[in-house]
Amino acid sequence: MNILLIGSGGREHALAWKLAQSPLTDSLFAAPGNPGIAEHAELVALDVGDHAAVVAFCKAKSIGLVVIGPEGPLVDGLADSLRAADIPAFGPGKLAAQLEGSKGFTKDLCAAHNIPTAAFSRHTAAATARASVGAFGYPVVIKADGLAAGKGVVIAETEAEALSAIDAMFDGAHGGAGAEIVIEEYMTGEEASLFALTDGTTVVAFGSAQDHKRVGEGDTGPNTGGMGAYSPASVLTPELQARAMHEIIEPTVKAMRDAGIPFVGVLYAGLMLTPDGPRLIEYNARFGDPETQVLMPRFDGDLAALLLAVSTGTLDEARPPVFRPQVALTVVMAANGYPGDPEKGGAIDGLGKATEQGALVFHAGTRASPGGLVAAGGRVLNVTSMGDTVTFAQQSAYKALDSIQFPTGFFRRDIGWREVEREMAVT
Repeated sequence: MNILLIGSGGREHALAWKLAQSPLTDSLFAAPGNPGIAEHAELVALDVGDHAAVVAFCKAKSIGLVVIGPEGPLVDGLADSLRAADIPAFGPGKLAAQLEGSKGFTKDLCAAHNIPTAAFSRHTAAATARASVGAFGYPVVIKADGLAAGKGVVIAETEAEALSAIDAMFDGAHGGAGAEIVIEEYMTGEEASLFALTDGTTVVAFGSAQDHKRVGEGDTGPNTGGMGAYSPASVLTPELQARAMHEIIEPTVKAMRDAGIPFVGVLYAGLMLTPDGPRLIEYNARFGDPETQVLMPRFDGDLAALLLAVSTGTLDEARPPVFRPQVALTVVMAANGYPGDPEKGGAIDGLGKATEQGALVFHAGTRASPGGLVAAGGRVLNVTSMGDTVTFAQQSAYKALDSIQFPTGFFRRDIGWREVEREMAVT
């Protein structure tokens, strides 16, 4: 089977690495890909916004499966165009992708179907938002309704911070994503991510992770797209995972199916583990980044076969996902300035030394230049290691990171710190 992978980040590199291992994969193409993905796939220059061009490429290359990595093409309806041309696509259609594309859509669905989440209000004008922002007390969460690359969330500690965030969003800080906002109560507890695959009817869990959104150590500073993650998340116990599947994910899939917009793909639930049980923070309609970089090394199965089953409505016939018992931990190397204006063009060297130590290096924002590999984005590399404990995986990852030369980059040195503290308390 020939496969086309859409995307160019660390998530897509991890997916390409795993898809290339499948006995089902004959040829793997990636659009646009990156230098790391090029080690596993043939890179093609496709405008993924031109659906007719993508369909034409798939027909010309006899593509049997398209895996759509990022959220943008999903919200744009690329999966719909592919399915209309009888090309299996892994990822939800435009209307189903609203679960990520519109925070308000998801909150309304939760309210209508008694899915546990934070109390909220929706606003299309700064005046009404400013007038009601204090209803939930402080801290309070202010979210841009649309896609904002993981940066459209502000946790305001005071009224002044909340009003400033509201004004910034309506003034275009996140482009059109902030034309509408959601104000939410601040939930307390520990966060975890739960992934589930669904063909619109059958639903199966696909691993857990805990990521680190804040740019600074100790979880300080502004939110980013993610500075690192580890899997599995031990705080999401089997009992809590079962509750989250039963109370959150399965009702969501049923509600979408009943509404005539079945969700096909991976549903990524960001959860807050409160004293009353898991509550939904928000959904993503695709694999997480950097969570995919820890899920794929742990997944012990045929990814191409599984994603094809999801895409063709035969998930109930597929082998249930199995994961290795080892822990995987990934650390993001970012360019100086991230999550603001990242410094691009910085030289990168020493990746071979990192892999010699057993680490996996997934490219995120890199570019090949005549002088070698250089940074081409905010999040540049993901260095992933495995071990029997988070402590061991963390130590291995940082040893590999220290062998990489990236003078214009930085990374957090405390990824996995909560779980390391728990492991130390046990020993």
